Amino acid sequence: MSWFITNFISTFLLPPLSLLLILALGISLLHRRRKLAIPLILAAFGLLWIASTPYFAEGAMHSLESQTAPLTGEIQNNSSQSADAIVILGGGTYFHAPEYAGLDTISELVLVRLRYGAKLQRETGKPILVTGGKPLGNQLSEAQQMRDSLEQDFRVPVRWTEDESDNTFENAEYSYRILQQAGIRKIYLVTHAWHMPRSAEIFRRAGFEVIEAPTAFTTRYQIDLLAFLPRADSLRDSRIFIHEMIGLLWYRVKLTISNN
Repeated sequence: MSWFITNFISTFLLPPLSLLLILALGISLLHRRRKLAIPLILAAFGLLWIASTPYFAEGAMHSLESQTAPLTGEIQNNSSQSADAIVILGGGTYFHAPEYAGLDTISELVLVRLRYGAKLQRETGKPILVTGGKPLGNQLSEAQQMRDSLEQDFRVPVRWTEDESDNTFENAEYSYRILQQAGIRKIYLVTHAWHMPRSAEIFRRAGFEVIEAPTAFTTRYQIDLLAFLPRADSLRDSRIFIHEMIGLLWYRVKLTISNN
């Protein structure tokens, strides 16, 4: 399934569109089936409020992030536990960046992953593979953008560039082909903490032995009244959470089908 079709379908399953569709259905039924319409409208309103509230959205993100853990210095310094390479996952493009002469470059999401990947490379000395293709027809693949940023902005070398993949499943499959030729199976996998449960499972299924190196955990200075008032960035967090849950479910369904 192409990147566009996958994301087109997911748009209808994820907030806010999914909840807006429920709300629109409830409004359209008000005059004909009021007993059904009122619960639909109330459900859409309530779910939209909850999905937009920091306290609940962050709780959902914590449920994903609790399935992984920060990489500790003990693991990095233990030669029997350390990996042989660092794989950093792509995560979107900043298209036609005017301050970079209109060229495509890394997104804010990717920058966070690169920063941690660069830190890990300096601490371990392990070679880096960056992975990400051109799902939207980018001028440069995500992997090439990542390579340029690591080498120019962070002064960290990149040994391998996987630039054909359009999703996490292909990230794992194509990266395994490259690293298998170098005799490498054990890797540090760098991505956001909320993305790690799904991506680590996929990379292990592809044949890797994965040491999880998550970054950008969801944290909060304190819980106050503002944590219970709707905010746009919390709706984004809820969207990420539901997207990851759907992705995990879909991947496991695919595995079940392929095994039968």
